[in-house]
Amino acid sequence: MEPQVAELKQKIEDTLCPFGFEVYPFQVAWYNALLPPTFHLTLPGPTLAFLVLSTPAMFDRALKPFLKSRHLQRLTDPVDQCVAYHLGRVRENLPELQIEVIADYEVHPNRRPKILAQTAAHVAGAAYYYQRKDVEADPWGNQHISGVCIHPQYGGWFAIRGVVLLPGIQVPDLRPTKPLDCVPKRADRITLLEGFNFHWRDWTYRDAVTPQERYSEEQKAYFSTPPAQRLAFLGLAQPSEDPNSRPAELPFTVLRPKKPQNPSRAHGRLSSRVSPPASPGP
Repeated sequence: MEPQVAELKQKIEDTLCPFGFEVYPFQVAWYNALLPPTFHLTLPGPTLAFLVLSTPAMFDRALKPFLKSRHLQRLTDPVDQCVAYHLGRVRENLPELQIEVIADYEVHPNRRPKILAQTAAHVAGAAYYYQRKDVEADPWGNQHISGVCIHPQYGGWFAIRGVVLLPGIQVPDLRPTKPLDCVPKRADRITLLEGFNFHWRDWTYRDAVTPQERYSEEQKAYFSTPPAQRLAFLGLAQPSEDPNSRPAELPFTVLRPKKPQNPSRAHGRLSSRVSPPASPGP
């Protein structure tokens, strides 16, 4: 890895990794090469970017402390607010750099996603994006089959949270890192995609590889609890409705499209047949 990239990666990791996040560098050109122009990032190809994902540890290290803090605002998703807060700290801690942050849930006014997160995760080498095209002679006929990213250490027990773009820094000599194909067998890929598409509520697709760490039972219960009851589940009160209270502003807008029930926070396409993102789960 180039010294400049390694140095910047370390600085971002110093901000995020203690709170259960991981960081992976990539070039904008690698991402754009896999997508039609409508979904391109409008930056020069050699521009440096970092993919950010959350590990199972994020729940205890970042989310629960955040919920107990005074940062939480009403009427928006606590997980998204927590992630926005921590991604915003990257910009605060590197004031000398021009930084653009795009969270995985952000959309344009026409509801088109600003980032296709699974594509970004794949090109950054963070997690392999398994799609229908990766199954030879697939058995699904006319059924729609969504793809899913699998991490070599965490399986499906992680979530892609967004990208950090550095528009002023170009790294034309950065070499790509291929994601580890940790589900190489056709039968296992079928099991993975069927589990993700048809049986995601039982969590088993996340064990496509034996993970080093899974979500805790408390974390699974939290994400299985209706959103309106999640703070009560953790023994926390709703944020104050005092009209005079002014919660801290987040570094970018927390605006979410209406989403179907789907467990993945990771979405995107590697082929030219791009569809809007499916909805998030934990």
